Amino acid sequence: MATDEGELQPAQLAALRTRLETLIGESRGLLKDDGGRSDTVVLDQSRVGRLSRVDAMQQQQMAAAGRRRAQLRLERLESALGRLADDPEDFGWCPECGEAIGVKRLMAVPDGIFCVPCQEARER
Repeated sequence: MATDEGELQPAQLAALRTRLETLIGESRGLLKDDGGRSDTVVLDQSRVGRLSRVDAMQQQQMAAAGRRRAQLRLERLESALGRLADDPEDFGWCPECGEAIGVKRLMAVPDGIFCVPCQEARER
């Protein structure tokens, strides 16, 4: 990998593609391996007490929220891989300011669209 700024080199693009593909595979695995944790909680009072049901419902809600986050991340990762495949020369440039996004940032957050300063400004 050449520099942390400017146009991405072919080796950097290949490393990013591999990273995205790996993260997509992991995300799909997480979504597949949900284990029914976000399924409807059975409210059988003869089997579990009220507090156990409340705890089970809370765990079910947390699992559902985690599943939604994982699905959104998967969509962002797939979108990033599509952008990289469609236009590798434009990948890694911030659409807000037009500056290059550092390779370290892209490797850490390959589905990120904006450079650090622009992302921070959006989060304020």
